[in-house]
Amino acid sequence: MSAVLVESGLDAGAIWHFGEPNQEQRALAAGNGWADLSHRAVISISGKDRTKWLNDMMTQELLTLPTGEWTQTLLLDAQGHIEQQLFLVEDGESIWIHTEASKAEELITYLNKMKFMLDVDVLDRTTDFAVLRAPGTPDALGGPFALVPRAEVADVIAAYAAAEHVQVGTWALEAERIAAGRPRILLDTDYKSIPNELGLLHTAVHMNKGCYRGQETVAKVFNLGHPPRRLVLLHLDGTMVHMPEHGAKVLFGEKEVGFIGSMSRHYELGPIALALIKRTVPVDATLDIDGVHATQEVLVPAE
Repeated sequence: MSAVLVESGLDAGAIWHFGEPNQEQRALAAGNGWADLSHRAVISISGKDRTKWLNDMMTQELLTLPTGEWTQTLLLDAQGHIEQQLFLVEDGESIWIHTEASKAEELITYLNKMKFMLDVDVLDRTTDFAVLRAPGTPDALGGPFALVPRAEVADVIAAYAAAEHVQVGTWALEAERIAAGRPRILLDTDYKSIPNELGLLHTAVHMNKGCYRGQETVAKVFNLGHPPRRLVLLHLDGTMVHMPEHGAKVLFGEKEVGFIGSMSRHYELGPIALALIKRTVPVDATLDIDGVHATQEVLVPAE
């Protein structure tokens, strides 16, 4: 079957699936799947001051990041709310970032404002480079990732085909991401989301690094209490016909306690979703989304 494209949303224009999403998910889980992520933005940062400069702004420790190792980091506002979610790698000459296309212009504008007199150069390289989800066992970031010059993408794809790797769509990628409990900005976040409530401490936030914008909120919530909300994996009633819409209200009894973020049908787990709900909701509570019952799998501890 020919590719079915994503018609709207963050992945608009990407391949959704090839007609057999369950088989694509199995291939991905087995380490034999690959995906075209060329709809994502690619940004490079060069110059001798790049590493310390970026480290001072981001939540992750970047000064000791080994060359060639991908990591995830966040850019927060002064109140600790998440503004950007970045995946980056140092190649010895530049730092490469891939991120949501809709957030790229905002990110580049901010970074250029922060250059001052430092030796850094920020460039949008989306037209020159593409991101692929390379074959291999799924890692903690949703990779392994491959950054490929667009002129060489066809050759890489031919090599994958020759090795009998299976191309998968975003359905398979999102199902794997949701099942693993990995939040995605703009889908599983809102304007007041902080890293603590999304399970991003220690994965996108280094708890022992120097000061960065928004650190006070992250540290205060971590040291003195619990975040007001918590990310949860929901297992939805499999008898439903339609998945709830993104942003649908999550109810506990008659009370609204959160909203639905990402959703997918997983080849083993069935219909699943990530939701951001109030911390005080009992972990064994059955929740309701548009008449669909859902049970919780804890991702961020309530206590």
